[in-house]
Amino acid sequence: MNKRQSRNRSSGRNSGGPKYSRSARVGSTLQEIIAEELVRIDDERLSFVSVTGIDVDPELNRAIVFFDSLAGEEADEEILEALLEYRVRLQASIARQIRAKKTPILSFEPDQVIRSAARIEDILRADRERNNGGGTAPADS
Repeated sequence: MNKRQSRNRSSGRNSGGPKYSRSARVGSTLQEIIAEELVRIDDERLSFVSVTGIDVDPELNRAIVFFDSLAGEEADEEILEALLEYRVRLQASIARQIRAKKTPILSFEPDQVIRSAARIEDILRADRERNNGGGTAPADS
């Protein structure tokens, strides 16, 4: 066996592609499963909730599910209450769909990164409007 054959065999089936940690791959799978299950749950508190990301610890014991909602921050408490009510159902769905020795325990948090980005965008938009509104409009050439 030459060096090329040996290198290809040792790099596994994902050779040539990007390398992702196991927890990142599990997080991506969990995000799909949880999003699908939230669609199946008939609870109006969860109607406009999106799973924006999942952070899984390296041992796969715990996973933080980040969410956002069209209802905004005002609805966070109600959404958290609903998610906690359905946590066991979500974990059971995960256990059925993934092949792992254990299912991470889920916790839920609003996604502050998305909200911070929206606030920054609002500030920038207001600044642009203030700068463009105070001067003359650009002339058409």
